[in-house]
Amino acid sequence: MTCFTFAVPAMSVLALTLSLSACQPLTTDTSNTAEEWSCQTQASPFSYSACRIDADALTDSRYSLALFWQKADNKTALLTFDNLLAALPAQQTLTFAMNAGMYNERYAPIGYTVIEGEEILSLNLKKGGGNFHLLPNGVMWWDKAGNVQITESYALKQQLEEGLAQPWFATQSGPMLVINDTIHPKFNLDSTSFKFRNGAGVCTDGSIQFVNSNEPVNFYQFATLFKEELHCPNALFLDGGIASALYAPTIDKHDKKEMGVIIGVVETK
Repeated sequence: MTCFTFAVPAMSVLALTLSLSACQPLTTDTSNTAEEWSCQTQASPFSYSACRIDADALTDSRYSLALFWQKADNKTALLTFDNLLAALPAQQTLTFAMNAGMYNERYAPIGYTVIEGEEILSLNLKKGGGNFHLLPNGVMWWDKAGNVQITESYALKQQLEEGLAQPWFATQSGPMLVINDTIHPKFNLDSTSFKFRNGAGVCTDGSIQFVNSNEPVNFYQFATLFKEELHCPNALFLDGGIASALYAPTIDKHDKKEMGVIIGVVETK
């Protein structure tokens, strides 16, 4: 059995320094010896795939975390990982990626979205149905220096108004899975809503974890994974069901689904 351990700040808006945690891997990424990032498939507490990146790796010029949505030439949605791979410059490699925030029938984001400092869609604080509006929801964002944070939406609104947050990239989704080390108050251990789910967490060793469940789970189970196993005091649900997609070639994951905004780690050589 192989285990990895963590250590992260217990606040939602602190900048990071990262690593990852998990035990009993089914499949392990052995190609990345630098340990700046890795992807693994785990068997417990349910089957899931996880990719992580160290925050330190995002503060230099080699690795960057980015959001991708439209093709540069005609502004149509990229839609797939294959289209994103084809659009990347020759000197860049996509190490791993997954679908980001939720989107509408035109594959456009429905929540706060910032790409390279340009606000695509303003912060969405409306009430409504569905997972996005199961409050509190939140935003995964990072500044130009690569400091990654997951912040509850109303808290981010206040930070934006006070000039305390300057997102270079941002994606809003919902619900929050873990808020300041507490599982979302509306999640129920006995829920019978089991679906494939994916999300991201900022974790106590400073690592950022991107997780895709390989079997249907309820929200409580998924949130517990981030809180108890991965030790992420703040984690955000990105999407689920047919929208849950992962690109991680080192563990043979390459979903062919169509999606809206994509979040991924790029290596520049």
